Amino acid sequence: MRNQEEQSLKEAKRAEKRTAEQAEQLAKDQVRKKAYLVREEAIEKDSKARKTKRTEKQAAEEIGKSAKDQARRDASLAKEQAIAEAQEARKLKAKKQPPQ
Repeated sequence: MRNQEEQSLKEAKRAEKRTAEQAEQLAKDQVRKKAYLVREEAIEKDSKARKTKRTEKQAAEEIGKSAKDQARRDASLAKEQAIAEAQEARKLKAKKQPPQ
C-alpha cells in the first residue's frame, strides 16, 4: 500500500510539474507572439512611412519635371514666333524694295 501511495504521490508531483511547465511555456509563447506582432507592426509602420516619403518625392519630381517641360515648350514657341516674325519682316522688306 505504501508503495502505491508513493507512486501516486510521484505521479501527482510529475503532473503538477508538467502543468507548471506547460503554463510557463504558454506564457513564453504569448510573450514571443506579442514581441513578434510588435516587431511586425513596426516594420509595417516603417514601410508605410517610406512609401509615403517616396510618393511625396515622386510628386515633387513630377511637378519639377512638368515645370521644366512647360518652360521648354514656352521657349520653343517663343523661338518659333521669333523666326516667323523675322521671316515676315524679311518678306515685307523684300516687297518694299524695288527690284534691281
